Amino acid sequence: MPRATAISTIALVTALPGLALAQETHQWGAKNVPDFEPAFENQTRAPLTPSDYEIQSTEVAGGLVHPWAIEMLPGDGGYLVTERSGNLRQIGEDGTLSDPISGVPEVFNQGQGGLLDVKAGPSFEDDRMIYLTYSKPMGDGMSATAAARGVLSEDMTQLSEVEDIFVQDPPSPTAKHYGSRVVFDGDGHVFVTMGEHSSMDERVYSQDLDKTYGKVARLNLDGSVPDDNPFLDDDAAIDSIYSYGHRNVQGAAIRPSTGNLWTIEHGPAGGDELNLIEPGANYGWPVVSYGEQYSGNPIGSGEAAHEPEGFVEPRYYWDPVIAPGDMTFYEGGMFSDWEGDILIGGLVSGGLVRVALDDSTATEEERIMPQLGRVRDVEVDEDGSLLVATDFPDGAVIRLTTGSGTN
Repeated sequence: MPRATAISTIALVTALPGLALAQETHQWGAKNVPDFEPAFENQTRAPLTPSDYEIQSTEVAGGLVHPWAIEMLPGDGGYLVTERSGNLRQIGEDGTLSDPISGVPEVFNQGQGGLLDVKAGPSFEDDRMIYLTYSKPMGDGMSATAAARGVLSEDMTQLSEVEDIFVQDPPSPTAKHYGSRVVFDGDGHVFVTMGEHSSMDERVYSQDLDKTYGKVARLNLDGSVPDDNPFLDDDAAIDSIYSYGHRNVQGAAIRPSTGNLWTIEHGPAGGDELNLIEPGANYGWPVVSYGEQYSGNPIGSGEAAHEPEGFVEPRYYWDPVIAPGDMTFYEGGMFSDWEGDILIGGLVSGGLVRVALDDSTATEEERIMPQLGRVRDVEVDEDGSLLVATDFPDGAVIRLTTGSGTN
C-alpha cells in the first residue's frame, strides 16, 4: 500500500489548518452535523488510504431485479441470489441463471420490502437447509421482518419443509427499514437483524424491549431461544432480543479472529454506524445519533451517543452517509493486504468501503470502485475474489479480481 503518500498528505494538512479543512471536505463531503465531535480518535474519518491493487470486474450474471443477497454453495453448487421482487435463483459456476426456485414464502413486495437475505445453513452439505429473511405480509397492508428456513432440492428447483423461525412483532403499516441479515455464530445460534420501520411513531420502538423493532435477535437454528440470551429474566422483554436501539441493520458478520458479531446500520442524514455487538446493550436510536433528521432537525435529545450515559458508542460512523449494504471480514489470498479488514457495500457512496481495524478501532478507510454504483451485498469467494450484487432494476452479480498490480 502507498503509505508514504498517505503520510505526506497528513503532514501537509496538519501544517496548514485551512488547507486541512478544504482537503477533508473535498475527500469526504461536508458533514451534516459538524458540531458533533467523535468520542475517540478515528471513530470517524480515519485516514483515507488507497490500496495498490489493479481491480478488474467481470459480470457473473445480469438481468436481476434488485438483487439483495448472494450466497455461495459448497462444491460445484454455484451461488444463490435473491431478487427483492420475491425470486430466489441459482447461478451456475458458468454464470447460467436458473428459473425462480419454487416454494419461497410469499413476500410483501412494496417499498423496501421483498425477499432479502439468503444463507446456507451450517449443516447444508448434510441437510440442504437454507435460511431466508423477507417482508412477511400480515394482512390489511401490514408486514413484518421474518426469517424462514427450508430444504433446497438437489436439482436446485424447489424449497420444501419451509417454516418461519422468527416473525417481527408487532406488524407494521410502514414498508421501510426491514433490516435484515442472517448470521451464524458457529455455536448453533443464528442472529437476525431488524429495522424499526422508519416512521416517527414506530422508530421509538427501538427502545422498547416488548417489541422487536430495531433489534438484533439471537435464536437457536430451529427458532427456539437460547438459554443464555440476555433478557430471559426480564418478564417485560421478548426473550429473543440480543441487542437494541438500532435503526436499520442491513449488514452483519462474525469477525473470524474473535468470534464477535459486528453490524452496520443506516443512519438518517449522517450517522451510519459500525457496531461491535454486546449482549443486552443499547445502541441509542432514536434517542441519540451522530446524524440529524432529513429535515435538518436534531435526532431525539440532539446529543451524540457518548454524551448521555447508558448507550454504546459505534466503533465507527460516517457523516455524510455511505448508506451501507452488507459487510464481510476479508479472508483470502487474492487481496492479502486486506486480511481481516471489513468490506462494506455502499449504496450512496457506490462500490465498496474498506475499513481496517486495530483491535476494535479503525485505522484506515478506502473507497473501492465507486463506479459500480449501488452495492447491496459483498461476499468473498473460495479463491479470494469478491462477489458483489448491484441493486438496480437491471442488477447484476459482479466478480472483482486483481490485475497485475505493483505490490
